[in-house]
Amino acid sequence: MASLKYWLWLTTRPGLQNRDSFRLLEHFGSPEAAFFADPAEYGLAGLSGQRLAGLLDKSLEGAERILADCDRLGLRVFTLRDAAYPERLAQIDDPPCVLYARGRELAVDELVSVGVVGSRRPSPYGVELAGRLGLELARRGALVVSGIAQGIDAAALRGALRGGGPVLSVLGCGADVVYPRENRWLYEDVAAAGALITEYPPGTPAEGWHFPIRNRILSGLSLGVVAVEAAERSGTLVTARLALEQNRDVFAFPGPVGAPMSLGTNRLIQRGEAKLVLGAADVLCEYEDVYPGRLTRPDPLTEEETRQRLSEPPVPAPAEEKREETVDKTPKRAYITLKDYAGEMTDDEREILLALGEASMHADALVERTQIPVRRVLSALTMLQVRGWVDEGPGKRFTAAVLIKE
Repeated sequence: MASLKYWLWLTTRPGLQNRDSFRLLEHFGSPEAAFFADPAEYGLAGLSGQRLAGLLDKSLEGAERILADCDRLGLRVFTLRDAAYPERLAQIDDPPCVLYARGRELAVDELVSVGVVGSRRPSPYGVELAGRLGLELARRGALVVSGIAQGIDAAALRGALRGGGPVLSVLGCGADVVYPRENRWLYEDVAAAGALITEYPPGTPAEGWHFPIRNRILSGLSLGVVAVEAAERSGTLVTARLALEQNRDVFAFPGPVGAPMSLGTNRLIQRGEAKLVLGAADVLCEYEDVYPGRLTRPDPLTEEETRQRLSEPPVPAPAEEKREETVDKTPKRAYITLKDYAGEMTDDEREILLALGEASMHADALVERTQIPVRRVLSALTMLQVRGWVDEGPGKRFTAAVLIKE
């Protein structure tokens, strides 16, 4: 922990880019050595002006505040020299010196990691392709890597989550900053089933210029990157270019000739920079022999089963919550009093029972109504079912078997 604060000091110097921090590491051998170095030595590392001024500030208050924030938020921090740092990412030209992670620990180097990228304003065709791709990749055991923007990113992640697979999202902001706000529940789902990763410390807002920089991490963590839909000038093509520079595979779905959101992917295919794919099998066939035993071949879903999985309602926005509820028509249930069961019921369980009332609701609607994090809601629902106080019905809707009388 003592040395970690020097890593955070180095990577948060005003005016210093990641490449500069990396150069200082190569020159001094460690962040601590760079911290205690004579100012004249910074010039020998090729730094001057504003970048040099930032290094002259030796206060560690900012680093200590970041460590406290990470502890409070449950974020993991690992550096370029840590064993937990993905070797696949460490091999790129400009690896981030520090990573912040929320969620599960994923052995990225042992997994068939496939990046999925595309437009934030996709066509319905693109949304369906991304959802099917994410679903198929996850069911085969691949790790889906993406951003978490509206559009292709969100569709691919939701598909992967419904396929039961792990997911990894690379952010252009702090791990505690939800951007875009519409995807706040997707953040929780990704953190529960996989991980959110960023090189930006907690509290860092989403800035437009962060995302092109972020893309090198997305492609660097992946064996290959699939472009689903993209305009001729887009961040998707930037990621594809970075993937090629990093010696990663690039794949692309073809689209209608002349369609704005297919111009980019069609060009990648036309120039021979991307392999034309029609589904997950065309991607994963490249890695089955290289990663034996990592990919599975489950029984294929029927078209109806696929559509059913992909059409499951997403986490509702507040305005949609009422449509997620249906009044329970079963006979009246028994009442229990808070006083009698105070010692047997957690605060979360009480809030969930009160929120359910006589309605039948999805877990995500309960999250919205109670403002309790998704993992705690799922844990409380499990315990309530064990006690016989909540029943799970078709479509994963939960109904209270008892009503609380205060």
